[in-house]
Amino acid sequence: MNRRSMLGLAGLLAVPGCGFRPMYMETASGNPGVAQRELAAVSVDLLPDRPGQLLRQALQQRLGGGSSGVSRKYDLGVNYTIGGEGIGIQGDNSVTRIRLIAHGAWTLRRQDPARSPLTSGSSRAIDGLNILNQQFFAADLEQEVVQQRLADAIADQIVAQLAAYFRKRAAAAPGGTG
Repeated sequence: MNRRSMLGLAGLLAVPGCGFRPMYMETASGNPGVAQRELAAVSVDLLPDRPGQLLRQALQQRLGGGSSGVSRKYDLGVNYTIGGEGIGIQGDNSVTRIRLIAHGAWTLRRQDPARSPLTSGSSRAIDGLNILNQQFFAADLEQEVVQQRLADAIADQIVAQLAAYFRKRAAAAPGGTG
């Protein structure tokens, strides 16, 4: 065994000693962990426009949307925008590439009459779109694919932030183990 392998193995053995536990880890009895249970109780508010619909679908998939037997306790509101800027500018001032920047500012609220905010955050993703002399269908399809990638990236970030919040909150609760 070489030195690099030994150091890697030593690092893996030290991880449990530092208190590291996977965020989505199941309990000892095989039930979903805190993060999984709480994420499944999140309802995603409606989002306007096609990019918003793509983000909502991505969030619902990652949060366990449609999980039977889980009562909803939280509402997730997201303000989702996508902006673009030309970065591939030719000598005749025509643009051949657009950088798209997606931004999602979100707030998690309790489903009570006051709709008490619990936490909030933001996420950002960047992607690009080539503008070539394409037929309309090809250009429209490429734009849809880029919007889906941006929605997936934003959804991944939001769900990771929510899972970290739920895990931290459970660890801070009396008798909580996280």
